Amino acid sequence: MNQATALAHPNIALVKYWGKRTGKTNIPATPSLSITLDTLVTRTSVRESERDQIEIDGKVVSDEKIEDFLVQLRAAYSLPPLSIESSNNFPTSAGLASSASGFAGLLTAIDTAFNLEMSVSERSIWARKGSGSAARSIFGGFASLDGESGDWCARGVLPARAWPLKVVIAVTSEKTKDVGSTQGMKRSKQTSPYYSAWTESTKSDHAAGLSAISQQDFSRLASIAESSCLKMHALMLSSQPPLFYWNGATVETIATVRELQSAGVSVFFTVDAGPQVKAVCQEDAADIVAERLANVPGVLKTLVCGLGPGAYVDQPR
Repeated sequence: MNQATALAHPNIALVKYWGKRTGKTNIPATPSLSITLDTLVTRTSVRESERDQIEIDGKVVSDEKIEDFLVQLRAAYSLPPLSIESSNNFPTSAGLASSASGFAGLLTAIDTAFNLEMSVSERSIWARKGSGSAARSIFGGFASLDGESGDWCARGVLPARAWPLKVVIAVTSEKTKDVGSTQGMKRSKQTSPYYSAWTESTKSDHAAGLSAISQQDFSRLASIAESSCLKMHALMLSSQPPLFYWNGATVETIATVRELQSAGVSVFFTVDAGPQVKAVCQEDAADIVAERLANVPGVLKTLVCGLGPGAYVDQPR
């Protein structure tokens, strides 16, 4: 029986995208830059079955995004009905990029189980069709998702070992967010008066971010990443009705990061479509950052991550 298990890690965007191109197959409106994490992991197993069945974190679910993804994949490849089992060691659909690691792992497992023999670029393109950010989780370390090659696949920018930053995640809620990213992006594109300005500024942020990463310029990358984050949330807040993903602990955590910066600690914050704060720091700052964030009122727990690998197959031993 054809079957395989893949492991994939979520990625955190430093230069973010928020919005898709009209009439395209899940192509972002702007380029983005990310880092893939090591501690958080999604484990996805696929096997041939009598009918499609999707199980996430131990519960059988009906998932429209996965179902649509399988329809697209079957239009290109001959695939039987599939049993899909996926589990995360971190909160699902709560602003920790579970869809990125989920689709990267799903595509990698299917590619292996049915000998599709995709190249890494093809895997990235297909993962993107499931979730835009999943294209980046095919790669480890620093990755870019852009249209440079014309097909909007991600590419590796810098290996994890070349600049081993740390990420301290302050988890402020484990609830599923009320408005998912796909619907939120549509709302912002249709209703925010700032959408055009956002897409234009992100292009220059992406170029500047690539330069900062190539030079391993932490302070410059910090400025670019924080600006990208705040502009994205300003876009969300200007949507109608507003998209407000933060909570009180999110704001308090950002304030604590600012205090650490004032004390000379090499750290910066970024927040995605959820209330969790990711504090990116140099290796030697991870302990103090984790200690301070753990003591912020409303922070449920902290997770300390390094930079991790791209999606890979779990080989049986």
